[in-house]
Amino acid sequence: MPTKNLNDLFDYGLKIYQDDDNFKFSLDSILLAEYVKLNNNVKNILDIGCGNAAIPLILATKTKASIDAFEIQKHIYDLAVESVNYNHLDSQISIFNEDIKDHQKIIKNKKYDIITCNPPYFKVTTGKYLNNSASLSIARHELKITLEEVMQIASNHLNTKGEFYLVHRSNRLDDIIINANLNKIPVKNIALISTVDNNEPYLVLVRCVKDALPGVKIKNYLCLKNLKTYQGMFKE
Repeated sequence: MPTKNLNDLFDYGLKIYQDDDNFKFSLDSILLAEYVKLNNNVKNILDIGCGNAAIPLILATKTKASIDAFEIQKHIYDLAVESVNYNHLDSQISIFNEDIKDHQKIIKNKKYDIITCNPPYFKVTTGKYLNNSASLSIARHELKITLEEVMQIASNHLNTKGEFYLVHRSNRLDDIIINANLNKIPVKNIALISTVDNNEPYLVLVRCVKDALPGVKIKNYLCLKNLKTYQGMFKE
């Protein structure tokens, strides 16, 4: 049986269930949730591949919008549901144990104001190392969904001028920009993240906007070592 623990979700005043052996949410999810720009016009949000629901939980502290989230792995989905229920957010957050590629079964033609995704980072190629844990391999490698498929789904379910937020490895930025343009959700904002001053950024956060005009703004890179808290880190 997986080891299940109830942990603090950083300093958000929430608790989250985690599987210490096979799955724990990453700092990347925190960064992505903080990067999302929310306002009173945002009525509904979709999170693709929600894991144990770190992103939906954090977003729920910042908005009253309805949040749908998909997680394909059953035992991780169970952690997400338990986390949502523990924090009494089940009236705002709906978690689905479905493959997002079968989205027509659940959300059909529903459109969203914001879509978020912390996807698997690594392509699956011949000889590519996969984790011994099938659960971790699915979370980290494009075994169940690719970047291209994530972009297509986001484009299909965004309202016009709706926003798609993605966190990824910085060395995939070319793939991100190409697929964003192909799917008419061009990249409008980029933030580069490093762990130590003057190190090459290892992460990229992007904001895409459905049917937007070309033009990208790049934020000076952020060093995580210099932060005392993640809350409000992207405030202008």
